[in-house]
Amino acid sequence: MFQTFETTARPEQGPPRLARLRAALEEADLDGFVIPRADAHQGEYVAPHDERLAWLTGFTGSAGFCIVLPGKAGVFIDGRYRTQVKAQVDLAHFTPVPWPDVKPGPWLKEELPKGGRVGFDPWLHTRKEIHEIEKSLDGTGITLSPTRNFVDAIWAHQPDPPLGPVAIHPIEFAGEESASKRARLAEGLRAAGQRAVVLTLPDSISWLLNIRGADVRRNPVVHAFAILFDTGHLTLFIAPEKLSDAVRAHLGREVTIRPPLAFEPALRGLTGPVRVDEGSAPLQVAREFEEAGIEIQWDEDPCLLPKARKNAAEIAGSVEAHLRDAAAMVEFLAWFDDRAPKGGLSEIEVVTELENFRRASNALRDISFETICGSGPNGAIMHYRVTEDTSRELAPGEIVVIDSGAQYLDGTTDITRTVAVGTPSPEHVTCFTRVLKGMIAISRLRWPKGLAGRDLDPFARHALWLAGQDFDHGTGHGVGAYLSVHEGPQRLSRVSHVPLEPGMILSNEPGYYREGAFGIRIENLVVVEEAPDLPGGDAHRKMYAFRTLTHVPIDRRLIDPAALSEEERVWLNDYHAGVFERIAPRVTEAARAWLAEATAAI
Repeated sequence: MFQTFETTARPEQGPPRLARLRAALEEADLDGFVIPRADAHQGEYVAPHDERLAWLTGFTGSAGFCIVLPGKAGVFIDGRYRTQVKAQVDLAHFTPVPWPDVKPGPWLKEELPKGGRVGFDPWLHTRKEIHEIEKSLDGTGITLSPTRNFVDAIWAHQPDPPLGPVAIHPIEFAGEESASKRARLAEGLRAAGQRAVVLTLPDSISWLLNIRGADVRRNPVVHAFAILFDTGHLTLFIAPEKLSDAVRAHLGREVTIRPPLAFEPALRGLTGPVRVDEGSAPLQVAREFEEAGIEIQWDEDPCLLPKARKNAAEIAGSVEAHLRDAAAMVEFLAWFDDRAPKGGLSEIEVVTELENFRRASNALRDISFETICGSGPNGAIMHYRVTEDTSRELAPGEIVVIDSGAQYLDGTTDITRTVAVGTPSPEHVTCFTRVLKGMIAISRLRWPKGLAGRDLDPFARHALWLAGQDFDHGTGHGVGAYLSVHEGPQRLSRVSHVPLEPGMILSNEPGYYREGAFGIRIENLVVVEEAPDLPGGDAHRKMYAFRTLTHVPIDRRLIDPAALSEEERVWLNDYHAGVFERIAPRVTEAARAWLAEATAAI
């Protein structure tokens, strides 16, 4: 099993650790310290060595931070985690703060009215993040001070940094040689008058060099730093024991390998201007350049958009990965519909069986994140992780949110299906159908070139808004090609300004959650393509559309056909017909019979 079910959140350990941290801060004459979820690479998922936020507070969500002051420790969490955090931290010592509704600057002004000095580790925060807080603190007497990491200082038996072996990503799946990618990016540096760019994001480095790693659970990325020069040469700062002779040969003579400790001295020896992404590079990178008098040009990581725009080989690989994954999901759902009504089925058993069906393909490299299986009230916890302590038996009349994904060599998948155990309630059906209408609306969209995720996001919410409902997460995130399941910069979100372009893969996952009662989410992955011309359309206007990659039935028991428009009904019937056509040949006879019934027209 890739997934385990032990309880990792230990709220009872938070108070003594918090006391030790406060004692260390007082000795250093600091009035506070910021503990982020992030590591030096700003990845969403971190290695055990970097789980400082979870170690201190007990909160295990994939986003958030804590600010520890003498009299209060605020745990900042977004809408996905406002239910989860209350179960994972000691609320007598840690105070959940709804972020970004409440931002750290205003919160500090209220909690430190007389001013003070708040420390932070400059390797764990970006320049953009720190500058935004500093701007809101002007005139308050509160200063942010780069310091050593005080959590590391008190963390006995902190795990070592990861040393996962590096693997070569085959060209048939990458679709372009690393040398070609480096040459393209170097040409962009020369055009901008930049001598080099600092790369710190693990998925950027993994994509650029056509390598994959094992430094972070569920995401096949490499922990390293890199400097790409305008000549196309690259210096890779990585623990040498991660590299086999085959990988060294793959990297070639145009890639110089140096140990991680050589990174800071190398920064100070560069000739500017050097490109740095203020939204992803550690602030310490900028401090090194500023101290050395090296010119910085603030600009986006040049790997982001090329990586997001999947090439033909990456899209073909993703198509095949999704067909393979759909076959496993159909086998699982057929098993679930037979087993669940008999009673006694636990959330852990559901997760275990789903992983076993995926393993049966002999192609599964890992799951792409911890499978979410939330039945009844657990379904309302958006990023619920089932443990031995929280697992509950599925009950008749409940609905279950099953959000899962897989890492295959040819692609990364992510799918959510909400399924009924027996007969759902009328309220379940009403709310589910509204969510479905939003998912279909995104699937059917055509839009003019230049629009971003924020422009499309409202279509997913329209039916819910009409009922006075909504959901507190984005409609969709970018997805990598055998890389991170959450990949930027593209998103379907009201905060995303990045124009959508052909080749970008995103999730389409509206939902609805009622705390203490139930949750609903429906998720397919889609890829952006050029839309075909329509009779009477503007000949000069380039239009885009989504092609759905996920081919798994949607639970008919939860759909109210009368609430669907004719266009929505046609889309759903066409979708299910396509699911049967593509997946029926890949599954067992028993699953095929279940699939025929699950995809029948409504």
